[in-house]
Amino acid sequence: MVATFVPKAGHIATIPLNEQRTVTADWYTTTCLPKVITELRKINPERRIIFHQDNASSHAAQKTRQYLTEENVELLDHPPYSPDLSPNDFVTFPKIKNRLRGQRFQSPEEAVDAFKNAVLDLPPNEWSKCFENWFERMQMCINLRGEYFEKKLSHLKLPTMLFYLHTQNLKKNVRARLELQLEIQLI
Repeated sequence: MVATFVPKAGHIATIPLNEQRTVTADWYTTTCLPKVITELRKINPERRIIFHQDNASSHAAQKTRQYLTEENVELLDHPPYSPDLSPNDFVTFPKIKNRLRGQRFQSPEEAVDAFKNAVLDLPPNEWSKCFENWFERMQMCINLRGEYFEKKLSHLKLPTMLFYLHTQNLKKNVRARLELQLEIQLI
């Protein structure tokens, strides 16, 4: 298992879950988050960090929230039961799974390296498209009042949906807050 961290500009870190079978808030706040925040601050130390993660127990734990507050990282909440709003679930992991399909690995380390390389091989425009898609999905969630909508995507016409997005103040506010957005999802 790995935790992967992806801002709009592309992959920032992939951290394997070594010697541990469960992701805990302790592992998350002492191993994952310090590496990610350090990498983000190397890129632009003055820019604020707005962080998005799903509602896994290690992400929602008080220890995690406290750590992020101490590090001056803003947390963007994730709606409950919304896998269709997690960019790793609808973009990153399907693409990586397709690239790695059929391969066999001799060790967990080899599998993690293959995963990292596959993520790094994705072109930058894929990440940009991922976040554009994310905004569209957030608006669909609002329009459908939180209902799961993955199967409804094929029935919506993209130009109409994009026009609707452009007319909403929410889109502008969300875009501004998510400029340095970071998505976390555990495999």
